[in-house]
Amino acid sequence: MRKRKYILMILTTFFWAGAFIAGKVAIKEFTPFSLTFLRFLIATLVLFPVAFKAEGAKLRLKKEDLPILIILGLLGMFGYHVLFFFSLKYTTAINSSMIGASTPVITTVLAFLIIGDKLSSKRTFAILLAFFGVMLTISNGSLDTIRRISFNLGDLIMISAVIIKALYIVLSKKVSHRYSPITMTFYCFLVCVILSIPFTIMEQPWSYINSVTWKGWLSLVYMATLPSCVGYLIQQVSIKAVGPSKTTVFENLVPVFSIILSVVILGEKVIILKIVSAMVIILGVYINSTVGSDKQKQDEKAVINKKIV
Repeated sequence: MRKRKYILMILTTFFWAGAFIAGKVAIKEFTPFSLTFLRFLIATLVLFPVAFKAEGAKLRLKKEDLPILIILGLLGMFGYHVLFFFSLKYTTAINSSMIGASTPVITTVLAFLIIGDKLSSKRTFAILLAFFGVMLTISNGSLDTIRRISFNLGDLIMISAVIIKALYIVLSKKVSHRYSPITMTFYCFLVCVILSIPFTIMEQPWSYINSVTWKGWLSLVYMATLPSCVGYLIQQVSIKAVGPSKTTVFENLVPVFSIILSVVILGEKVIILKIVSAMVIILGVYINSTVGSDKQKQDEKAVINKKIV
């Protein structure tokens, strides 16, 4: 049964990796705000019946929690995905996914700065390692690029997106104990849709919507369903079965799948440096994700020893 959950999580990371490829295809035919609006409009419509059936009356939102959920929707759904789509206009899907892989590490740093989470020497090493991997990615290994601060615009936008997403994850702890993950996600999706409306109108998507090809529509539907809805639900099943720490480890596979899909589908070129950068980022994220697991094991041993004594 547990092996089945692991297989499902591997499939989920494949879906998430595919979102970078689909996004690269879709952004050539849609404008960023319109793409964000349509993606989450579809995702919200798909998720609502599932959330309503699972939660029922619990799906109702408390008035006092409305401000924080609006902020979460603004950051984690609207802000992150608009920047994500903008980044894909200027950089490759490979670079974008590799920078995105540093999210757990940046989340750890923000959790330390904002809510006072402990930062051990092991986590500090993991953060520096992942940061080194990101720098390799955006500089292409050129010290001259770093000295001149002439990074690719898309890479810099994606770094901003990752910071915003990490901030969303940290702030979500304020209400996560009062709502189920599916309820929080539904409302964040809904906030994203509402916030996207005025910007979408400004982009006037009706002026080009008839010229969107089947590849553009397929990419949009893919992002709205598999990575957003199906991927999320599988993730929650995995969290209940094996815990959040083990579930998070699977996210390290996203840049690996992204590199493979980018080469096969988009024809992007991959050099040895990109592979090395991906491995460095993955190693840093993995080390960071194992810190909590080690501490949990120590706590469990302490409890067992206490019972024995």
